[in-house]
Amino acid sequence: MERTPSSWCILLCLAAASAAAAAPLPQYYNAIFSFGDSFSDTGNFVIINSGKLPNMPKFPPPYARCSNGRLVIDFLAEALGVPLLPPSANKGTNFSQGANFAVMGATALELKYFRDNNVWSIPPFNTSMKCQLEWFQEVKETVCSSPQECKEFFGKALFVFGEFGGNDYSFAWKAEWSLDKVKTEMVPKVVESMIGGVEAVLDEGARHVVVPGNLPAGCIPITLTMYASEDRSDYDPRTGCLKKFNSVALYHNAMLRIALDQLQRRRPDARIIYADYYTPYIQFARTPHLYGYKRGALRACCGGGGPYNYNMSSSCGLPGATVCDDPDAHVSWDGIHLTEAPYRFIANTWLKGPYAYPPLASVVRDDMVY
Repeated sequence: MERTPSSWCILLCLAAASAAAAAPLPQYYNAIFSFGDSFSDTGNFVIINSGKLPNMPKFPPPYARCSNGRLVIDFLAEALGVPLLPPSANKGTNFSQGANFAVMGATALELKYFRDNNVWSIPPFNTSMKCQLEWFQEVKETVCSSPQECKEFFGKALFVFGEFGGNDYSFAWKAEWSLDKVKTEMVPKVVESMIGGVEAVLDEGARHVVVPGNLPAGCIPITLTMYASEDRSDYDPRTGCLKKFNSVALYHNAMLRIALDQLQRRRPDARIIYADYYTPYIQFARTPHLYGYKRGALRACCGGGGPYNYNMSSSCGLPGATVCDDPDAHVSWDGIHLTEAPYRFIANTWLKGPYAYPPLASVVRDDMVY
């Protein structure tokens, strides 16, 4: 059967991901420190919100992840020979092999920014990027005792900084900001804030930092449900995703990559890796069958009905919601977050390529050679 060039590209990506899953990586990092939102939260929200310690690392549930299984950060830790990251809010934990500061609902910008701009659909407690960096300082005091010791320790650790920005833009949409306003007023501030955060961990001694971009928000069931349009031109005919929301993610990612390239030139001793969430998710939406997602990419596994199986009044975990029998056949777990299967795939493509620039495995290999 004749295949188009794009089909060959997809098959090569699938082969690369399979190879990444099969080949173990050398032990290199002594720890991993992760910052971000619900796409990498491994228990902080549960602890902060209810004071309950998450039951981890048992898979499948119960545990405190927004998925039916492991997240990208979990697969990275497993591949790199580091224990699954404990949530930083679990005080008294031994953080000598890393910590996870990510929290569901976290923003790149301070909550004051949203209040000052009359955006009120924000979390009740501050878990912003700046706040997470302050928590890092608290953890730092428990893992090293002098500036030199800390720099050496963090120089052998991997830092994963993000995803950030998705919640910032979501709050802006809820406040009925226009597309132009989001792009011109918020995206530059989010990217500037993220670059400042990456520089902060570099100043602490970090040498390898992975910085994920945004996912295509227009493909996520909650967005497709809340902002459904009768105008078919608002949708991408190849994916069924809402174009406006994806355009912001693309713009954010483009600006972020430019800023990271500039930062890399200023900090030549560091390796700053841009990690792509957007492209694999779009591929899942365009050709779900090639990745084993028989149920497609736009319908949630766990939800309360509707075209995308997302219902605000009976969302996943609430009365009225049901869970599908085949989560591995779905991309979306709860209408917002992904199932374990796509997280595994994405993690593998960040490790060996093609969706990380440069792939993490090549960074480790080069560093071990020199």
